[in-house]
Amino acid sequence: MNQRTEVVLVHGLWHQPAHFDRLVEDLRHRGANVHVPRLHRGSLAADTAAVQEVVDGCLGMPVVLGHSYGGSVITGLERVRHLFYVAGFVPAAGENGAVLGGPSALVNDSVRHNEDGSTSIHPERAREVLYGDCSKADSAWATSLLVPQQPGHGRGVPSRIAWATIESTYIRSKLDKAISPVLQERMARRCTNNVSLNSSHSPFISQPKMLTKLILEI
Repeated sequence: MNQRTEVVLVHGLWHQPAHFDRLVEDLRHRGANVHVPRLHRGSLAADTAAVQEVVDGCLGMPVVLGHSYGGSVITGLERVRHLFYVAGFVPAAGENGAVLGGPSALVNDSVRHNEDGSTSIHPERAREVLYGDCSKADSAWATSLLVPQQPGHGRGVPSRIAWATIESTYIRSKLDKAISPVLQERMARRCTNNVSLNSSHSPFISQPKMLTKLILEI
């Protein structure tokens, strides 16, 4: 790299910034400036605003990566250099993650509904659904980091459609048990480029070096 690449990583539902630790370490080792904002701000609009604030604070236009629900978040951004969707939602105008995933979304059977209205991923199902190609130790670590999710985020509709005007890359997880690989293939057609990985829903844990390579090649 001739200059330090700015990278913003956006996590998905039930996840938090620490889930990206391995990818962050690898990107920083390669000289990138990495930012990992925390979501769970109460709505898609609030999450997008929080990430936009980070984007606006970067020294240059950043590469942004959205995982799962994070794809809906990055779709609403502006002033970014490139969009990476990692097993992420790529909503068009008027769409949201809940509509795209549908009532039969693969992850639904693993969701636990809590008394306070929040939802959680059943710990005993997390490896199967989210971390299938991770080691048992890595899966246990990632599962321990999962947090309850307040309702409503997945039903938010982006206020702008960034992928319509900004170059984008879709990274499909062919072994995904959370978001259907068939749906991912359909959404990937909306992006400028697409890449397939033999990975579960979370390649930033199982294949961080591959993601680093793809990000820095941009």
